[in-house]
Amino acid sequence: MLPVLAGCGGPGERGDQVTAAATAFERALDGDDRAALCAALAPETRSEVEESEKKPCLDAVGAQDLPAGGPVRSVDVYGRQARAVLRSDTLFLSRFPDGWKIVAAGCVPRSGRPYRCSVQGG
Repeated sequence: MLPVLAGCGGPGERGDQVTAAATAFERALDGDDRAALCAALAPETRSEVEESEKKPCLDAVGAQDLPAGGPVRSVDVYGRQARAVLRSDTLFLSRFPDGWKIVAAGCVPRSGRPYRCSVQGG
């Protein structure tokens, strides 16, 4: 479970980078591009996906049943953390040396409680 983020939101360059990463993840999901999906995941998230399915990421990511999120509706950036709210999904991202990576996907808000995510790091 992920906490609800609080802080200053981020238009501008970081917001644009988060939007680009979320959009690329959605394109990979729509195109069933498993290599791109695995590359978009944060290291811990990728490890969790592999562990949960007992398979390499390329095989395991397809079994995650992630929803097609659609276009990005809003982005909030909090330092090295971000939330991208899509039409039908919420993604959480972190900044790594090689760019923004998906920390959690398939996330559903719950009133007064942390999001519930179908894919997330440990």
